[in-house]
Amino acid sequence: MPHDPLISLPIMVVSALLYAVLFFANDWTTQYLEAAPGVNWIYLPAGLRLFLVLIFGLSGALGIVISSVLITLYRDLGDDYLSIIGIGLISGLSPLLARYLTIRNLKISPDLSNLNLPIIAACIVIFALISSSLHQLWFWLMDIPSGSFPNTIVMITGDILGAVLLIALIKVCIDLYKRIFNQQTLL
Repeated sequence: MPHDPLISLPIMVVSALLYAVLFFANDWTTQYLEAAPGVNWIYLPAGLRLFLVLIFGLSGALGIVISSVLITLYRDLGDDYLSIIGIGLISGLSPLLARYLTIRNLKISPDLSNLNLPIIAACIVIFALISSSLHQLWFWLMDIPSGSFPNTIVMITGDILGAVLLIALIKVCIDLYKRIFNQQTLL
């Protein structure tokens, strides 16, 4: 993980595109699991947001902010630009805050070399609590109908389930790749 304080435009663009693709894929596949607009029982992009920010730091977060602003502008809140910008900032900066808190308090090395399953689980829970609470607080402050305590619980659940499912999917793909690569090497 780079310690360079400069922001990487290519990483921002890749992060924004990956987030948008997974957002719309999640929206399409889990639309029947939406408890309220913007509140999902399973939210795979939560795992991607955490992953991108853990790996790429501020550049990943800014890519998510940009993508989230554009997605929300396109599909949800029309011309309520303050709400749209707030949602985008929370989407990108809440994983950055979770990253900071977990690295600082769980003694994770800045290059993430000492990550293990319990630390990843703690990162997911901390991120889900921060992101969901900030989103719901923002929804409530901006008088967006989705803002409520019950929806906070749904959002926390959706972020945790989505992150765990995404990580499991990545693990399965890596294992499958290794198995295929090892078989080709043996031939």
